[in-house]
Amino acid sequence: MTKAKALSLIPDSFAEYDDLKALLDEGSRWFDTRSVATVEVRNRKFELFVASVGSNDPQAPAVGFFGGIHGLERIGTRLVLEYMRSLISRLEWDDLLMQQLEKIRIYCVPLVNPGGMWSATRANPNGVDLMRNAPQNADARVPLLAGGQRLGAWLPWYRGRDGEPMEPEAAALLHVVETQLAARPLSIALDCHSGYGWSDSIWFPYARTRKSMPHLPEMYVLKTMFERAHPHHGYAFEPQSHQYLLHGDLWDFAYDRAPAPNIFLPMTLELGSWLWIKKNPRQLFSRQGMFNPVKAHRTARVLRRHANLLDFLARAAFSSQRWLPQGNRREQLLQSAIDHWYKSDAV
Repeated sequence: MTKAKALSLIPDSFAEYDDLKALLDEGSRWFDTRSVATVEVRNRKFELFVASVGSNDPQAPAVGFFGGIHGLERIGTRLVLEYMRSLISRLEWDDLLMQQLEKIRIYCVPLVNPGGMWSATRANPNGVDLMRNAPQNADARVPLLAGGQRLGAWLPWYRGRDGEPMEPEAAALLHVVETQLAARPLSIALDCHSGYGWSDSIWFPYARTRKSMPHLPEMYVLKTMFERAHPHHGYAFEPQSHQYLLHGDLWDFAYDRAPAPNIFLPMTLELGSWLWIKKNPRQLFSRQGMFNPVKAHRTARVLRRHANLLDFLARAAFSSQRWLPQGNRREQLLQSAIDHWYKSDAV
C-alpha cells in the first residue's frame, strides 16, 4: 500500500470533534464561539474552540469547564460536551438558568488537544504532555518520568525543550484563562481528566509544591458547601501535592499569574479509571479502555454522576457574595483548612 493511499484511509475527523461542532452550530443562538488555535497533524487541521454564554459584564463571576488536554482521556471531553448539550436544551425553557446567566459567564473548552485525541495519544502532535508544559519546576523531588521529563518525546510525560515557547494548545488555554477567567474578581475552573485510580478525585493547587495555596479558605468553603449539598458524592477533595508533585503544571502556572486581589480557583477532576477496569478487565488490553469507560451504559452513568459537580460550580459562582469568606471568618476557615488538609505539615 502506498503512503498516499494509507493516508487516505485515515479518518479526517473523530466523534468528539464532530459532536463539538454540531453543538456549536445548534447552540449558535446563545453561545459566543471563537477559535483560539489551529492544530495541524498529518495534513488534517483542527480548531481549538471556546464557547461562552452569559453576562457580558467583565466584572461578573465566571466559571470555565475544560477537557481533552490529554488525547486519550475522551471521557473528560464527553463530560463537558454533555454539559453544553444540557445548557442548549435548558436555554429553550429554563427561566432560572436565564436569570443565572444574567449574573455570570460560563466558558466551555471541551477539547484542548484535538490533535492528540485524533491521533489517540496522550500528548499533543509534537509529543508534548500539555499538563507538564508550563515553565516552572517543582520545589522537591517528582516521580521518575511521570513528574515531567525533558529527555525526549519518545518517552511519556515529555515537557518539551527547556526555554522554548509553550505548545500552541497550552498557550491558548492559558490565554483564555488569563483574559476571560482570572481577570475577573472571581472565577472558577474545572479541568476534566481520567487516570489510574480507585476513586474519583478533585485536585487543586499546588502540584509543584507541598505548600498551601493562598486561597485555601475559599477552596475549603467550596468543598464544605459541595459536601453538604451532595453528601454522597464520593470524591477525594484535596491538594494535588497529596498525591505527587510534578513540573510544569498548567493550572499552577495560571493560578500563580492571576492578578491580586482577584480570586481564581482552578480544580482538576480526576476520574478513577480502575473503577471501570475492575468491572470490565478486558479494557486493560485497549489504550482507550485504560482511560475511559467502554460500555455505553457505564459511560452514561459516568456522565450522569458528575453533572452535579459542574452545575454546583456554576451556582457557586452565581452566589459567590453569599459564601466568600471575609475578615475573622476567613482566618478561622484558614485554620480549619490547614487542620483538615495539612495538619502538622509546614505551610
